[in-house]
Amino acid sequence: MSSPMSSMSGWETLRSLRKADELRGKRLGRETTRRIMAFARPYRRDISVFLVTVVLGAAIGVATPYFAGDVINRINAGGPDAGAAVVRVALVIAGLAVADSLLSLVQRWYSARIGEGIILSLRTQVYDHVQRLPLQFFTRTQTGALVSRLNNDVQGAQRAFTSTLSGVVSNVIQLVLTAAVMLTLSWQVTLLSLILLPLFILPARRVGKRLAAITREAYQLDATMNATMTERFGVAGALLVKLFGRPETEAGRFAERAGRVRDIGIQTAMYSRVFFVSMLLVASLAQALTYGLGGWFAVHGQITAGTVVTLALLLTRLYGPLTALSNVRVDVMSALVSFERVFEVLDLTPAIAERPGARPLPPGAARVEFRDVHFRYPSAAEISLASLEDVASLDRTVTDEVLRGVSFTVEPGQMVALVGPSGAGKSTTAMLLPRIYDVTEGAVLVDGVDVRDATLQSLRDTIGVVTQDSHLFHETIAENLRYAKPGATDAELWTALRRAQVGDLVESLPDGLDTVVGERGYRFSGGEKQRIAIARLLLKAPSIVILDEATAHLDSESEAAVQRALAEALEGRTALVIAHRLSTIREADQILVLEAGRVVEHGTHESLVAADGLYSDLYRTQFAASPLPSPTSPVPSPTSPVPPRPPVPAP
Repeated sequence: MSSPMSSMSGWETLRSLRKADELRGKRLGRETTRRIMAFARPYRRDISVFLVTVVLGAAIGVATPYFAGDVINRINAGGPDAGAAVVRVALVIAGLAVADSLLSLVQRWYSARIGEGIILSLRTQVYDHVQRLPLQFFTRTQTGALVSRLNNDVQGAQRAFTSTLSGVVSNVIQLVLTAAVMLTLSWQVTLLSLILLPLFILPARRVGKRLAAITREAYQLDATMNATMTERFGVAGALLVKLFGRPETEAGRFAERAGRVRDIGIQTAMYSRVFFVSMLLVASLAQALTYGLGGWFAVHGQITAGTVVTLALLLTRLYGPLTALSNVRVDVMSALVSFERVFEVLDLTPAIAERPGARPLPPGAARVEFRDVHFRYPSAAEISLASLEDVASLDRTVTDEVLRGVSFTVEPGQMVALVGPSGAGKSTTAMLLPRIYDVTEGAVLVDGVDVRDATLQSLRDTIGVVTQDSHLFHETIAENLRYAKPGATDAELWTALRRAQVGDLVESLPDGLDTVVGERGYRFSGGEKQRIAIARLLLKAPSIVILDEATAHLDSESEAAVQRALAEALEGRTALVIAHRLSTIREADQILVLEAGRVVEHGTHESLVAADGLYSDLYRTQFAASPLPSPTSPVPSPTSPVPPRPPVPAP
């Protein structure tokens, strides 16, 4: 005899029981519901057809047991036409089976079409929106939690329109039709058959609470192990483990967590088996009661034998919907909460947006001006989500200003260097130009156009950036280069590589341009990776270049190669250079010295050294063994011997 519900329905019920405690007290507002309906609107016709197939399938599920009982009655009735009548009813049952199979296929097609369409809409919207969020959002957010929104929560939202919606409609229709038919056939047998239902549901809820607790622990352990693997399997993490000689310790910690997951898996398997065994046992007992009581009524002529069979078969279609609908709120809320978690991300306001009526920068725009620029970083509450940072609440503290009235001008073709101690605001200043951030007060202009009034595309086309750790995607060299110019030919790629002093290296590789660079470009040395990044910049051909510590952490040979590549990249272009090594910017047209968010000195290298201020101190710190040049003497080599700086006389 069939079980009270399919195994799929049983698993859905088990999952609902696990989540019941997590969703207790959860409410969703009208606005969330309205937005969910907006996603469903393009699929109105598909959803209607889908629901019709669900209703027809539920009706066939109730009709089949009814005709099965009719077969028994016609056999018992006998007579010359009994055989033909039984065959006709059997053909009807066969026809219903064929119709049910076809409906199942149609239902599955529409379910997949609706579900995958909603997944596509949600994923593309979230992915596009996340790319527009401020850089600080990514520095605060756990990457795994964000990826989960695009995968787990999007799929959870999809279930609202497929399994949850179809399950609710199908179970309601099946329950109403089944109960109506059973009560019509014998209300006494129907009511007595249902007395065992609480014996199943109440213990099942207790099992569900325990399952929820150990499932949450398993999820947390899985998340921890995933985070551990992500960190340790990355190049930097693997190198750290090897350098400190801790592979045995790492393996032990991982094995301990994995062992607990194993134990939870065994517990879950046993709880699940107890759940299903209990479900089957209650169903079997209910059927036994139906056969016993119904058979007694049949023997005494109150109902027919066929009616007893019909009641027993219908009972299997009554317990399933009753059990599933007892958890319908959990199913619905689980799906809708997934929507809410996706909307949380979509509701984060991008810090950088293109203004209505924005105009493109003129071709070749190259003059840069900072006018009394002030800037502070937004608080965590302004740009992040507590759930993505794994914290209880976000910090709402308003931070101090990083820049306080910065003003300077870079004329076309000039190279201006920004120097100063760590935390002075050098990189922040540079990142205001391509609108990675927007000023709090003041303005940044390119050829007289406020960057906030320029189209984002023209701004990106005008400005090129090479950072201290230039990122390369885990793709081929050609694909990394074409990120700057998608339609570039191979000849253009080779020209850019040769100008960046890295063409010979790429030519020596077996796969040439098709060489995969590895995660973050780790298959290449720091200097090689920087030169590939410079080749990408040359391919883009911007009129303004920002170099943010582009030669930091390189050895002398690599730095020399990168400097030659940079000389090619900077030729004829306006350049804003952030430098830690002061030796790299001695030829700058102007050097700006920042301290605590203010420009405290400016001038050429020689004039700043002679001024005996902060720049002179920084220079002396780097080249302690070198003499400070006089205003009229040539700039010394970093290795020239020189006496120390004389003490400042007391006033």
